[in-house]
Amino acid sequence: MVKIIIIANWKMNPATLTEAKRNFEIIKKGVRNIKKVEPVICAPFIFLPVLKATNYLKLGAQDCFLGERGPFTGEVSPKQLKSLGVGYVILGHSERRKHSGELTELVNRKIIAALGAGLKVIFCVGSETKKPGKEMRYQLKTGLKGVKKQDVAKLVFVYEPVWAISTSKNKVVATPQEALKGGLYIRDILGKIFDEETAKKAKIIYGGSVDSSNIRGFIKEGKMAGGLPGAASLDPHEFIRMVKAVDES
Repeated sequence: MVKIIIIANWKMNPATLTEAKRNFEIIKKGVRNIKKVEPVICAPFIFLPVLKATNYLKLGAQDCFLGERGPFTGEVSPKQLKSLGVGYVILGHSERRKHSGELTELVNRKIIAALGAGLKVIFCVGSETKKPGKEMRYQLKTGLKGVKKQDVAKLVFVYEPVWAISTSKNKVVATPQEALKGGLYIRDILGKIFDEETAKKAKIIYGGSVDSSNIRGFIKEGKMAGGLPGAASLDPHEFIRMVKAVDES
């Protein structure tokens, strides 16, 4: 059975290791018996060595470097993440593009490195406008340069409408129908890069102000394969509600 994937992006939260451990343990207990969902916690680097993945709760990182080792002060390699039991890594998130000036060409090199280390990549693509277009097309074509067709199964594509993320200044919540359009656009571009069969099988999830009240709509009406909650995932009980809302539907 192909599972729905719900990925908590904790961003630069919580403030202390004590809180991180407490929240992780609450989630671990709360999702122990779920069947249809694969929950993933993408925590800050400094917490990853302490939070231990299980067979039903996976760990992810929020970024990685593009090399295995070397004189790169402050960087963390995909291989180092893999050694900690990390299974996923978020790459191309709009906040890194905005605050760190991260270009899609760099994201591409990170994707290649992460796949080479055996990590699954959570590849974020999105647009500042409500209509998907050339911005997303460029992100996909450039970001996937050199990625082999067989490796698409190791990617989770996130439709991330920048105008709808929870931290955006003039945020409005996207509708499932808008998510559907974004997902179809991604699938269309993937079909042109690879082929229709590869595009059909690609896992596309939604990111942008998703919580327990709307996640089922994005999955059922928006045809999304899961969600990438940010702010809502910081409350462990709300994250559990999201997982259970999907698992019980």
